[in-house]
Amino acid sequence: MSSAHPGRRAPFLAAATALAAATALTLAGCSSSGGSAGDDADAKITLTVNLFSEFGYADLYKQYEQAHPNITIKENRADLGAHHQNLQAHLLAGSGTADIEAIEIGQVAGFQPQASKFVNFLDNGVSKDQWVPSKTAPASSADGKTLFGVGTDMGGMALCYRSDLFKAAGLPTERDQVSALLTDWPAYVAAGKEFLAKSPNKGAKWFDSAGNLFSAVVAQAPTGFYDESGKVVVTENTAVRSAFDLVAGAVKEGQSAGIQAFTPAWDTGFQKSQFATVACPAWMSYEFKANPPVDGGTWDIARIPGGGGNWGGSYLTVPKSGKHTKAAVELAKWLTAPEQEAWLFKNKGYFPSDQALWSQPDIANYTDPLFNNAPTGKIFSQSAKDLKPQPLGAHGAEIGTALGNALTSIEQGKADGDTAWKKALADVANITG
Repeated sequence: MSSAHPGRRAPFLAAATALAAATALTLAGCSSSGGSAGDDADAKITLTVNLFSEFGYADLYKQYEQAHPNITIKENRADLGAHHQNLQAHLLAGSGTADIEAIEIGQVAGFQPQASKFVNFLDNGVSKDQWVPSKTAPASSADGKTLFGVGTDMGGMALCYRSDLFKAAGLPTERDQVSALLTDWPAYVAAGKEFLAKSPNKGAKWFDSAGNLFSAVVAQAPTGFYDESGKVVVTENTAVRSAFDLVAGAVKEGQSAGIQAFTPAWDTGFQKSQFATVACPAWMSYEFKANPPVDGGTWDIARIPGGGGNWGGSYLTVPKSGKHTKAAVELAKWLTAPEQEAWLFKNKGYFPSDQALWSQPDIANYTDPLFNNAPTGKIFSQSAKDLKPQPLGAHGAEIGTALGNALTSIEQGKADGDTAWKKALADVANITG
């Protein structure tokens, strides 16, 4: 989720008439109940929205404010960890929350026991049918009667690759051929070894960072860090250790550029051919749009090795302690409505969690010029349909960070695979108590 972006942070109605009608109904609903609890609906208010990264909402805020002249929207951001820690503290204190608070999918299980402290969207005209059960269940109370978070995007996965670097190394460049070559992760690592041996660009590595690759691999396992009962199973789950060992082996072979995502170094590496592939959850394409290559390189997208999987995604919640709960509910509903989620996909690259959109022609058939006109709508829609969700737990994000840090220590030459794994397990034990 865990990502540092909304993955975020995240496709469109078939007919323009349907879109217009739905938009009109949505805006009409917002207008009728746009005030705060106990306030006049036309009173001038400021709605605060607390996020942990770029959700792509700026233009949508302007559109909403134009339709609701009495409302001003103010967005605040903190980093992923601080944002969720602050929200927990404010919920405990019963004050200090924003009107809308985002929660990342890797963190949402930690808020499930506090579902009663959030507004129940099921009491405010929202149906769970808008999303697949795997999206609504983590943001629901244990008895399923409260839906405290509405889904934004999801992180259906693909593989982004530099077709020009592939060609120079004698690897296939057509996306169907690439998908056929990289059928699973062992095949991917084997291709990376071939790439390093044959590429004339010795400054280019196979992938960006071990932590990112590990997140993608482990996201495809039936069970990740937690089992269905909520027990942490990192130690006994062979899928986690297998993913760790596979990535550690690739690092040992020199396949990793060792560049952490969402850093200035990653932006530079992306722009200047320092890695040939990136495991791409849908929200990662925002980074590509924000940092286009400066060296004339061409990116394309193929199916993710192993098929399917989800990495990232988020929710919008409305704490009951917020100042303007009624207006906040309407804004959260509007931001996660099909029309807005569709716009975010086409303009920002955030794949919608609204399941009805996955089959709409203008989403399923969408092609992206940034990726050599790849059928990103089809690729990410199929990835979403193939998704077999993992059980989630309260400390999933921190566990993922601990394992990623262990792999980073291997990249930096500070530890071998076994030493790094033992350190990761110790860190996981400290995190989970």
